[in-house]
Amino acid sequence: MVKSRFDIGRIIDLEKWHKLQDSLALVTKMAIITVDYKGVPVTKHSYCQSFCQKVRQDSYLSQYCQKCDARAGLEAVRLNKPYIYLCHFNIIDIAIPIIIDDQYIGAIMAGQVKLRDTDVPPLEQIVTRPSNAETDSKFAAYKNDYDSLPVLSYEEVTTIADMLFHLCTYIIEEAIRKDAAIEMYKKAMALGTAPASLDKLSTSERTYRHIQAIQNELSSVLIETKVKKSAGDAFLSSNPVLQPAFDYIYAHKSENFKLQAMAELCHISPSYFSRIFAKETGENFTVFVARLKIEWAKQLLETTDLSINEISDAFGFSDTSYFIKTFKKFENLTPTIYRNVYKSRTMD
Repeated sequence: MVKSRFDIGRIIDLEKWHKLQDSLALVTKMAIITVDYKGVPVTKHSYCQSFCQKVRQDSYLSQYCQKCDARAGLEAVRLNKPYIYLCHFNIIDIAIPIIIDDQYIGAIMAGQVKLRDTDVPPLEQIVTRPSNAETDSKFAAYKNDYDSLPVLSYEEVTTIADMLFHLCTYIIEEAIRKDAAIEMYKKAMALGTAPASLDKLSTSERTYRHIQAIQNELSSVLIETKVKKSAGDAFLSSNPVLQPAFDYIYAHKSENFKLQAMAELCHISPSYFSRIFAKETGENFTVFVARLKIEWAKQLLETTDLSINEISDAFGFSDTSYFIKTFKKFENLTPTIYRNVYKSRTMD
């Protein structure tokens, strides 16, 4: 299985998570355990039923429980939704995948219940166990524990599965946003560009209400810092009349520049500005600005991990598709291919 870039044990406070898991187990009447993307438990079982405790403690029977867990987790990932199935003792279990940004980071394993209904959609017994005299005698010994398993309707099981799926995904998404915001803040502090407005937020606001706002603000600050450092920060014109326009363009890389506005800045007419600008640069104003922005974009592609969308926004392109089209016009490559080619050359 491909390694997830998210570590569930680092993203969330497992002690607090386990308390929530205990509460969910009590409310739903299901035993619950959380595993990482490898299938390794990151919490203890919440209210594991006595029957399943005894089965899982048996060296022979427990191997079938482990096979059920492993196969059900993979099936839930494949379906990208909760997978309801029968274990090797025909007990109802659920594998609930936690998937963030198309990355599988773990699963909630819930169940250890029996169905009240008889008329339900056919459920797969994911692992079959050959019957023999020894296991039959063990089951007979555990019969009272088996009979005491909680009984739920099929509708209750599916409702609980959906609830756990959406609730756990939401909680982890929020935890990832918080983690990302903290990392951005550290980077911004290192660069000396952390927004002063963040210091005014209380601890509770940073933790809950303003996580997304903090992340957006920090992201903008970091991108702006990198943009300012890209290319040169000055252009010395041989014609001093044009210098105010060049100074403005290099100081405001994220803006869309209009010829008329630049002419007004230089206190000359648009037609005269256009003539002397072409003479100075060898290109008309629109082509020069587009080429310059692509050069700046190339530097960010080479030196940062910013997404194509972020780079497009950083240089004021109306939309990403237009940025890609413009980039390809000047470089005969898309931004993604350019970045990959550059990286492959630097690795050689």
